[in-house]
Amino acid sequence: MAVHTSSAADASAPTTRDRILTEALDLFAQSGYGGASMRELARRVGIRESSLYNHFSGKAAILEAIVAEHGPASSASRLEEPRYRQLARQPAAFCRQFALDLVEQWSDPREHQFQKVITAERNRVPGIRAKFADHFYAREQSMMTDYFRGFALAGLISTPDPRETARLFAAGLIYIRLEHYVMGAAPSPRPKVIEAIDRYLAFFLSLIGAGNVDNKKRKPKGENRGKAASD
Repeated sequence: MAVHTSSAADASAPTTRDRILTEALDLFAQSGYGGASMRELARRVGIRESSLYNHFSGKAAILEAIVAEHGPASSASRLEEPRYRQLARQPAAFCRQFALDLVEQWSDPREHQFQKVITAERNRVPGIRAKFADHFYAREQSMMTDYFRGFALAGLISTPDPRETARLFAAGLIYIRLEHYVMGAAPSPRPKVIEAIDRYLAFFLSLIGAGNVDNKKRKPKGENRGKAASD
């Protein structure tokens, strides 16, 4: 009697749904959402066109699933992971981990394809713009605000407004992305990006007093420590 065993490779093999999303992202980036057909997508995946509907109700549902797995959605999902929860009392380590994870995300060719698709399609497909901008960005920003509020309440940073502190942190990282991955003819080398990240983190962390032992001993005039303003 034959004995069947499943290898680690089998366990990690992409599912049909994963393959559909991967090929759809590539197809949408190449042909645009309007120019992409379900027939061509099925051909790329290697299944019947009718089989696509066993996984998604249509092309719009596929695009929504892509939006739900990239960009702010993936950042928000990371913030829920135990490795981030363990940094809830370590503002400097939290900020650096978040920034480094973004560098990995920015370096992923799939992220480049996603940005191309969402930039072109968010105003053309009903509901996509609202879902992307309102739901995913709002979720990410809300979770970031919660982390910075926790840092402030624990006396680990100085800020009168955790929400604006979170937005300032994100804004600096977005500018680095524009400078090193979007505006140039080619992405900057990774060491140059890390150098920019380190320089920004040093500035930002000093701005909010993270890790400043003297601030724990005395509160400079005009600073709010451990008191988080309401959002």
